[in-house]
Amino acid sequence: MIEAIFFYIFSAVLILSAAMVVSARNPVHAVLFLILAFFNAASLFVMLGAEFIAMTLVIVYVGAVAVLFLFVVMMLDINFAELRRGMMKHLPVGGFVGVVLLIELIWLYVTSQIDPSAASRVASPVPDANVITNTHALGQVLYTQYVYPFQISGLILLVAMIGAITLTLRPLPRARRQNVSKQVSREVKDVLKVIKVETGAGVE
Repeated sequence: MIEAIFFYIFSAVLILSAAMVVSARNPVHAVLFLILAFFNAASLFVMLGAEFIAMTLVIVYVGAVAVLFLFVVMMLDINFAELRRGMMKHLPVGGFVGVVLLIELIWLYVTSQIDPSAASRVASPVPDANVITNTHALGQVLYTQYVYPFQISGLILLVAMIGAITLTLRPLPRARRQNVSKQVSREVKDVLKVIKVETGAGVE
C-alpha cells in the first residue's frame, strides 16, 4: 500500500513537471521543472529495483545536461519568443507523432500483459536478483554481448563532438593568438634593456 502511494505521488509530480516544462514561459523555470521531472523519474526507477539507471539519470541528466541547459539559458539570453513563433505551424505534425507513439506504447503494454510468454522471448533475460545484482547484470550484458555496438556508439559520439566543434569554430581576425615557439626562442636582449642612469640624472 505504501509503495503504491509513493508510486502515484512520483508519477503525478513527474507528469505535472513534464507539462510545465512545455508550458512554462520562463525558460529558466522550464529547466528547473525538467530537473524535478528527472528526480521523480529516478525515484520510480529506484522503486522498480533499477538503482543503476536511477543514479545514471541523476548524475548524467540532472548533474550535467539539465545544469548545462540552465547555464546556457541564463548566459546567452536567447529570445525564446522568436523561436516559438512558428510553433503553431508545426503543432499538428508534432501532435500526430505524439499520438502515434502513445498508441505504440499502449499496444506494447497490452500485448505484454496478454501474452505471458513475451518475457521468455527476450534476447537477454534478466537474471535472478538473489544471484546477481542489477548493476553487475547490466555490465555483464553491455560489455560482453553488446561490446561492439557500445564501442561504435562511443565513436559516433566522438565524431559528433568533433563535428560540432568544427562547425561552431569561427576564426576571429582581431583575436591575438599565442606563438609558443617564438616566445621560447626569444633572447634576453630582445625583451630587456638595461640603462645605466647617472646619479642626479633622470631617464627620458
